[in-house]
Amino acid sequence: MIDLSGKVAVVTGGAGGIGRAAAQTFVRAGAKVVIVDISEDDGMRAAHEIEQSGGEALFVRADVSKAEDVVAYVAAAHERFGSIDVFLNNAAWEGVVESLVNYPDHVFDKVMAINIRGVFLGLKYVLPVMYAQGGGVVINTSSIAGHIGSPGLVAYTASKHAVLGMTKTAAIEGAKFNVRVNAVSPGAVDSRMLHSLAQLKQPGGAEVQMRKYAIDSPNGRLATPDQISNVMLFLASDLSNHMSGQSFRVDGGRIMY
Repeated sequence: MIDLSGKVAVVTGGAGGIGRAAAQTFVRAGAKVVIVDISEDDGMRAAHEIEQSGGEALFVRADVSKAEDVVAYVAAAHERFGSIDVFLNNAAWEGVVESLVNYPDHVFDKVMAINIRGVFLGLKYVLPVMYAQGGGVVINTSSIAGHIGSPGLVAYTASKHAVLGMTKTAAIEGAKFNVRVNAVSPGAVDSRMLHSLAQLKQPGGAEVQMRKYAIDSPNGRLATPDQISNVMLFLASDLSNHMSGQSFRVDGGRIMY
């Protein structure tokens, strides 16, 4: 059993999909959790579920692309719990499915704001807390789209490549402060985002597209959010204390190199 007792975990995008599963996984391991999400209803519901199960959770509504909101969620976490030991920098948006030459400028900008600026701001304001307290763990959520090209998803693909670059830089800079920074790159996960992408790729035929996503994996199935969050739990624990600056693909063997 991995024990995170006494640890405080901040999870952005914590109200759904992988973020929600990770928050629950961290709590089961003994951590206190701060759920950060732009959806107040979903965020409050996620925090309530944790409290109903006997865990301790705080919800903070935030737009991760806005510096003032990031400063606010960091301050709220520190004020309530006194530390940030684990930071799951997870919030993201898929954008739309469209060819590069037809991709809408405003959608591209929004994806960059959430997926790159949001991750950058999280690192910028959480890392000083970890430096001051003598250590911590950061887990950035990338994607297999951060390792390969994805037709129709130029913004999302570019953003997830950028997450890997920031992970490496943050890992180098954080090492002398006893801060480890890694990324997790999920493949196709049975989540809101994948269902949204399936509908965008094949309007009216999303279930057919979901089956195609499963077939693309050598094991013939989609991942569950819990299968991703279990890897995140390992990275949050001392079992991975000599691992930093890496990206761990959790994709059923979709990419092998």
